[in-house]
Amino acid sequence: MEFAFDARTLGLRDNLLDFMDRHIYPAEAVFEEELDGLDNRWAWDSSPTLRHLRTEARRRGLWNLFLPGENGAGLTNLQYAPLAEITGRSPHLAPAVLNCAAPDTGNMEVLSLFGTPEQKVQWLEPLLAGEIRSSFAMTEPEVASSDATNISTSIERDGSDYVINGHKWWITGAMNPNAKILIVMGKTDPDAERHRQQSMILVPRETPGVRIERAMHVLGYDDHEHGGHGELFFDDVRVPAANIISAEGDGFAIAQARLGPGRIHHCMRSIGLAERALQLLCARADERVAFGKPLSEQGVIRSWIAESRVKIEQLRLLTLKAAWNMDVNGNKAAHSDIQAIKIATPATVQWILDKAIQAHGAAGLSQDFPLAYAYALIRTLRFADGPDEVHKDALARAELRQQRAARSAKASA
Repeated sequence: MEFAFDARTLGLRDNLLDFMDRHIYPAEAVFEEELDGLDNRWAWDSSPTLRHLRTEARRRGLWNLFLPGENGAGLTNLQYAPLAEITGRSPHLAPAVLNCAAPDTGNMEVLSLFGTPEQKVQWLEPLLAGEIRSSFAMTEPEVASSDATNISTSIERDGSDYVINGHKWWITGAMNPNAKILIVMGKTDPDAERHRQQSMILVPRETPGVRIERAMHVLGYDDHEHGGHGELFFDDVRVPAANIISAEGDGFAIAQARLGPGRIHHCMRSIGLAERALQLLCARADERVAFGKPLSEQGVIRSWIAESRVKIEQLRLLTLKAAWNMDVNGNKAAHSDIQAIKIATPATVQWILDKAIQAHGAAGLSQDFPLAYAYALIRTLRFADGPDEVHKDALARAELRQQRAARSAKASA
C-alpha cells in the first residue's frame, strides 16, 4: 500500500481545506440560525446559506466526491478518504454542501449500480444535482433489525403494481419534505431462501398510504440538521411494478452492497470529527488555568491528548487500509477490514469526545460548543449500519475460520 496521496487527491485536499476555512466554518452558526427560522424546521436544504455554499462547492469541483464512475467525481476509496475526513470536521454542514451526506450517498450508489435507465432519469439525476433528498427505509421497531432477514414489511405483487404494508423507524431524513423518494426494504417472498426473501422498491413520498408519524429524538436532539429520523407507516401503499430495484429477492444483496461503502464513509468522517475534538481539547487546555497552572500542564490532560493522537492515527491507518483493499480487491474481499473499522471507530471517537467534553467542564455539555451534539451523533454510529456486537461476532467467526484453516494446512503439510 502506498501511503502518499496522489497529485489529484492532494489538489482536492488543498482546495477543500481552503473551502472549509473560508466558507464552511464561518457559516456554521449562520446555518444554525437559518434552520431555527425556517417555516418547516426539517427542510434543512432550504437554507439560503446552504444553497450559496453548494454553488461555490460546485464551482470548485467539490461535488459528489463520494461516487466513483462517470456519475460522480471518479475517485477511488483511497482518494476519497482524506476528503471525507475533512468534511467530518463539520458533520452537520460540510457533507451536505458537497452533496456527500447520508442517506443520499447510499441511495445514489444503489440507483447508480442497480437502477434501471428510467429510475436513474427520474430519481438519480435530481439527487446528483442536489435538487431533491431521499431516505432509506429498512429498520423496523417490531423486529431485531440487526438481522436484516428479520425485516417484516410486506411487498406483495398485485397485477402491474406492488402493495406495501409495514412500519419503519429511525429513517434518516424522512421528516424533510424535500425527501421526495424512499427506498423501502421489505419481503416479497417469505417462503424463499432466507437471503432471497427481501426486495427493495422505490416509493415516492407523496404516494397515498405513506404516513410520516413522528420524529425520533437522538439523546435529546431531534437532528433537524439532517432532516430528522422519522417513524413511518406504509398502509396499502401501491406503486408500479417498475419501481422494484433490480429484481425480486435482490434486496439483501443490494443492502450489503450499499452498507459497505456507507460504513467506511461514516468512519472517514468520524476521524475528522475526532480531529476537531482534539483541536478543541488542546485550545481549551491552553486557555484554562486550574490549581495554579494551565490545564495543558496537568498530567492527566496531557495523557488524554497523547492518547487521542495515537488513537486517531491508528484509526486513520486502519481506514486507509480498508479503502485500499476495497479498491484493489473489491468490497467483498475487504469485508473484514470494513468490519474492523466499523467496530473501532465509533467507540474510539466517542472516547476522544468524552475527554474533550471533560476538559471543557460544564461548557462541554452546552450548546456553546459542538461537542455534546457530536457525542450524540457518534453514539448513533454504534447502531447505524449494524451494531457493534453483530460486527464483532462476524469478524470473530471469520478469524476462527482462518485460524482453523491455517492449523489444518499446517497439520497436513
